[in-house]
Amino acid sequence: MAIKNILISQKSPLNPAPYTALTEKYGVNISFHQFFLIEPLTSREFRAQRINPSDFSAIVFSSRHAIDAFFRLCEELRVKIPETMKYFCTTEAVAMYLQKHIVYRKRKIFFGKGTPESVMDAIGTKHKDEKFLITMSSETANSERITKLFDKNGLDYASGVFIKPVSQDIKSLSLESYDMVVFYNPNDVKSLFENFPDFSQGRIKFISYGKSIVKAMKEAGLETEIEAPTPECPSVASALKLYLETHK
Repeated sequence: MAIKNILISQKSPLNPAPYTALTEKYGVNISFHQFFLIEPLTSREFRAQRINPSDFSAIVFSSRHAIDAFFRLCEELRVKIPETMKYFCTTEAVAMYLQKHIVYRKRKIFFGKGTPESVMDAIGTKHKDEKFLITMSSETANSERITKLFDKNGLDYASGVFIKPVSQDIKSLSLESYDMVVFYNPNDVKSLFENFPDFSQGRIKFISYGKSIVKAMKEAGLETEIEAPTPECPSVASALKLYLETHK
């Protein structure tokens, strides 16, 4: 089956060049539409957890969404964050995003290389006596690895939910008009079936990007045509290119 119409479950990229090249070379139509959004908890939802951020001396961030939610909730709840607070982030990019809310050079900020293990390396023995607050999403699966490491190393911590995935209304999408759909997150699958409870894959081919989505798709009974990233296909654009090249 020739692929003509492709749906990607994210917003349009800042750099569309890789997808424009695919459109021009293979004559495909590529559409972008977010299946879910990440939103901060309301102050009422957060208060139900009985967590006071000012009780902690260090905080762990794994996403920009969590950073925005944390500072927004602190402002709404009138929680003053001390200048002595230490910030541990999963990546340098996440750490740099703190500049939106604090004077970066005046704070104690540390970052890893994208894994929970690298965050533990950043903590090391020098900061092991801090009291940590781990920011989480209401979808806790991705946070289990880091909490297990904190337990293993005997660190004093608490975890708090600051953000939540919210399915978008995508009922206006005509899914049957697409030949291929790209999913990135288990919440894409959740949104799909919330909007289309009777969805049947039929002839639609799926590309899954990321380890967590593969499991979710299998549990939902969806077959995956391509699983990425791989050394051969490090990006969605490269995965699409390979498929289109080999299925002319």
